[in-house]
Amino acid sequence: MDANTRTPVVFVHGLWLHASSWTPWVERFRAADYEPIAPGWPGEPASITDARAQPGLVAGTGIDDAVAHYERIIDLLCTTAPIVVGHSFGGLVAQRLLTTGKASAAVAIAPAQIKGVRVLPLAQLRSALPALRNPANLRRAVSLTREQFLFGFGNALTAQESDELYERWAIPAPARPVFQAALANMAPHSQARVDVRTSDRGPLLLISGTQDHTVPEATTRSTLKQYRRSSALSELRVIKGRGHSLTVDQGWPEVADTVLGWLVMQGLAPAVRPLVDTAPPR
Repeated sequence: MDANTRTPVVFVHGLWLHASSWTPWVERFRAADYEPIAPGWPGEPASITDARAQPGLVAGTGIDDAVAHYERIIDLLCTTAPIVVGHSFGGLVAQRLLTTGKASAAVAIAPAQIKGVRVLPLAQLRSALPALRNPANLRRAVSLTREQFLFGFGNALTAQESDELYERWAIPAPARPVFQAALANMAPHSQARVDVRTSDRGPLLLISGTQDHTVPEATTRSTLKQYRRSSALSELRVIKGRGHSLTVDQGWPEVADTVLGWLVMQGLAPAVRPLVDTAPPR
């Protein structure tokens, strides 16, 4: 299938992971005849080494900055509205892009809480503390320690696997989005707002892991409830025994296949290649 006729997919990562963490997903979706890309956040260097060495490049980036950045990428690189797959704060970005018509469908995996979500499990609060503990972090990029990564991302893994993921993918992240989400319900024009009432949008899939500390299942279920006044399709899939690392740990294929299967159910699978008739002419 020609690349120009494939359905575009844009992957949006969340805080503390580099865009290249989507590489296995990109390969899997390309093999399924989609045309996937995984751009980084505004200012994010192309390499993990550079991202770690220059944290100031992403410092102060907010949710609106990220949304506008991905809107520009979609306008520039996608000939049709893409499917957007986001993880964590990337899941919030995906919802924003869906409800404004920039995406044809969205998948939000362990999505950061949007305005209107009021549940705040203690594990979620603890996961956010590296960013929230110092108000000056609002303008900074913050790094996680191995121990903080283990609690926020790798709690459903062995410590060894969590450390391996930390070494492979973790980068400093802007703290501003964490403040914006935490204060969303007190801000009339919060950047964590999503137009949850619109019915003029494509389908939305939310995915949650039952062991997630950073975005607990209760938070994702509350996010789903925010869409109850919309007639557009909104669904939730819960994956047992998975934490916030579910897009990058060894179980990522299960999550990717869940997404691919859902896209088929929504009629968003790429067209089947025509079979070539190799029979000799009569």
